[in-house]
Amino acid sequence: MQSSDSGRNISLTSYDDIFSTDKTRADSFKEKIVEIPLSELHPFKNHPFRVIDDDHMRETAESIRDYGVLVPAIVRPRSEGGYEIISGHRRKRASELAGKETMPVIIRDLDDDAAVIIMVDSNLQRESIFPSEWAFALKMKNEAMKHQGERRDLTSRQLVGKFESTEIIGQSIGFSGRQVQRFICLTNLIPPLLELVDSKKIAFNPAVELSHLTKDEQERLRDVIAMQQSTPSLSQAQRMKKYSQEGKLTTDVMKTIMSEVKKPEKESRQEQDAPRPLSPVPATLQDASKEENVLFADGFIKLPIEPFLKYLPKSLFQNPTPENQDKLTRMFLRMAELYKRWKTKKREQQI
Repeated sequence: MQSSDSGRNISLTSYDDIFSTDKTRADSFKEKIVEIPLSELHPFKNHPFRVIDDDHMRETAESIRDYGVLVPAIVRPRSEGGYEIISGHRRKRASELAGKETMPVIIRDLDDDAAVIIMVDSNLQRESIFPSEWAFALKMKNEAMKHQGERRDLTSRQLVGKFESTEIIGQSIGFSGRQVQRFICLTNLIPPLLELVDSKKIAFNPAVELSHLTKDEQERLRDVIAMQQSTPSLSQAQRMKKYSQEGKLTTDVMKTIMSEVKKPEKESRQEQDAPRPLSPVPATLQDASKEENVLFADGFIKLPIEPFLKYLPKSLFQNPTPENQDKLTRMFLRMAELYKRWKTKKREQQI
């Protein structure tokens, strides 16, 4: 079904008005957007999220080539000159691929702790995040929040310990404080083992247990894994942790444990992938966000209707004449266009 030219004349509230919050719209008027040369934009120190030239990046670059950067990055001035990117690493890379020389940014004066918290929080809407990325990001945010809690000038209520700060972090992403702590444990893994976690060769729960081994024990375990072409199950990792705590985890013990026959039926329920945080997408868009950009048969797409209903005249539903059905068709086509543009904009918000 093709949309007619008359469909373009239908006036609907912009997708920003429909999908954004009052606070977001109010904040957008408080700060000035400026164009900054890409050469003056530098990555955040110890940025934990990867910037990969994958299909998603190429799609973003194509969108920027056609429409420009729809969502400004957030940066802060550097003492050595230029600006440090808080939010917008992927947009900068996509702008480079698109042949752009500048990028719109919002400049903020932020201390290190505030910058870390914004940097981590700005990644919450990413569709695919490696366990290692979450591990280091949550560790950075946890340390920043504890540091802020120690400074009475920054908060009216002190954070009193590691557990409370992880609880607060967890509440914002649908994790328990314990889950946040378990993610942070992964930062104790040596890079070769952490890479096995990211590639799903070592499941999340065994990885947490292995993070309690000493660095030397992890190095030797890496060699045993390479030798036996097998990774530890949860029960095997738990026993290695126990032997390590007793000071008895030798290479021979590792080999013996790793050579045992596993019980996949029982342990497969426990050896789950890393838990995923809840999406911060507004409730009206939750269902659609689970199947982003899914094309259905006959060219249909899944489109959240609830945000639009208040903008549609009730008469179009109450009097289903051919003329009204045609108007509804053109309105829904326009909605689909607005929704597609909104999804593109949300993707560009990813770091």
